[in-house]
Amino acid sequence: MSMALSFRICSSPLICKATLSNADNNRNHHHANDAAFIRRAADLAEMSAGLTSPHPNFGCVIATSSGKVSGEGYLYAQGTKPAEALAVEAAGEFCRGSTAYLNMEPGDCHGDHTAVSALVQAGVERVVVGIRHPLQHLRGSAIRELRSHGIEVNVLGEDFESKVLEDARKSCLLVNAPLIHRACSRVPFSVLKYAMTLDGKIAASSGHAAWISSKLSRTRVFELRGRSDAVIVGGNTVRQDDPRLTARHGQGHTPTRIVMSQSLDLPEKANLWDASEVSTIVVTQRGARKSFQKFLASKCVEVVEFDMLNPREVMEYFHLRGYLSILWECGGTLAASAISSSVIHKVVAFVAPKIIGGRNAPSPVGELGMVEMTQALNLIDVCYEQVGPDMLVSGFLQPIPDLLPVIPSEDATFEIDPTVNPFESSIIFFYKTWDLYGSFSNFSPHPIRMPYVGENDDYMTWSSVEHYYQANKFVGVENPMALDCVEKIRTARSPEEAALIGRKTQRHKPELVRKDWEDVKIEVMYMALKCKFSTYPHLKSMLLSTAGSVLVEASPHDLFWGGGREGEGLNYLGRLLMQLRSEYMGESSVSAENTSLA
Repeated sequence: MSMALSFRICSSPLICKATLSNADNNRNHHHANDAAFIRRAADLAEMSAGLTSPHPNFGCVIATSSGKVSGEGYLYAQGTKPAEALAVEAAGEFCRGSTAYLNMEPGDCHGDHTAVSALVQAGVERVVVGIRHPLQHLRGSAIRELRSHGIEVNVLGEDFESKVLEDARKSCLLVNAPLIHRACSRVPFSVLKYAMTLDGKIAASSGHAAWISSKLSRTRVFELRGRSDAVIVGGNTVRQDDPRLTARHGQGHTPTRIVMSQSLDLPEKANLWDASEVSTIVVTQRGARKSFQKFLASKCVEVVEFDMLNPREVMEYFHLRGYLSILWECGGTLAASAISSSVIHKVVAFVAPKIIGGRNAPSPVGELGMVEMTQALNLIDVCYEQVGPDMLVSGFLQPIPDLLPVIPSEDATFEIDPTVNPFESSIIFFYKTWDLYGSFSNFSPHPIRMPYVGENDDYMTWSSVEHYYQANKFVGVENPMALDCVEKIRTARSPEEAALIGRKTQRHKPELVRKDWEDVKIEVMYMALKCKFSTYPHLKSMLLSTAGSVLVEASPHDLFWGGGREGEGLNYLGRLLMQLRSEYMGESSVSAENTSLA
């Protein structure tokens, strides 16, 4: 294109690009640089999707004053080193005077300022943040902390705006859409995925559906599953296709399988009833086929009953269980019900260049009650991508919510409903590390120094309490495979991966588990917790601040360490924390008494 084509005569009072001032040009240049680095941070964060839940996806880019990238990092999984700390390590001495670009405000909380401290101590001069943290109890805290240390912090859309910056900000919203939805609604972020022929069929008239899309498209489906906390299907899909619903991507995270069936008219033989590798949950109407429910329980398949089985109530339930994102791979009837219930947020459709015809061949979405084309639901932010011979079309049915929801204060809440008094609660629930007391979790990212109980008692660093606990199942066993298992757990990159290795080995190779494990596991957990809370003063202070309250580990499925879905669990983790709290309070009393005597 010649230079002449880049100018045009302006008949309106608009300023032509050629007449922009140097200040305007400089500002546009800086905006373009900031936008590019923020998009790169979002791309890095995308690499951890599916592995960090329940945490956000974090990415960090550190650039020198000359605009050269000196360090990058992303959060690998919950309980691992923050993206900011990894980027600082990679940049080294080039951090001083540099700018750090974050797709989202750090989630530092409870006095644990690892990410903020890494940036401050490295000498970073400026931080650009794509979006503030969506969770209310974390929102703005890290930004205030950074500014208190004299670091310039700019937030896109707040401190400056432009089209290029708005596009970069949107990439930050998209990469953490599940967490933003959780912060603003009562249902997980749900994606409806299907593959169809060019004439809109998801199966032949006979019900045969393998394979509509190409192998490349199916690989993308495995990736979608790996990014999700759960995959959901209806009873008809189980009967017709007998799916496995595995991610098959070779990484640590595998989504839970969920089956929705009102009548429990399901086969006794199905791949989903094999819960040895991946857990399965069946949701159904209360009272449906009690004998079959017992059969599923014998296969270690969890059954959850609802008074009225509908997608809205099911999603609200899984929201309470801590699920961030769910992939719907159901048939047209359930898909239509989910869309009508407004629980589907995004649609991902693989369109294959095939025609199969058939008056009775099923379509991806059943009856929605629409009679005119003007009633059709329009996707927004639509994307088109060719995947092998197929076309991938995706878009949102619902926009990503406003990050500034109107949340009434405690006083305003009391005025609205005088029966609500947040100060009367005597039970503190904790489970996921996003909770206010999430640091109580054995999955929290707090390394501990504990002895390796084996041939020697040398102290070593364990990445989390869960790492230490799982490894202790196999210490002292005179079998090279047990020693190898301990080392795999110790070096696992996240608590989730450590737990997967430990549980799987315990289930498939029980001979490698130490004989006294059932007798000592509570003591092992207690010693690890005591080390953790003694190592981190802010955690000890937080534990002491709960005096007088009952602590309940609110895991809905772990009935030994957790409180269970309906309070039927033993809650041993909560018990141990209360025991440790009592021990600390006793030490404080003795110390105070000795001081007064002196």
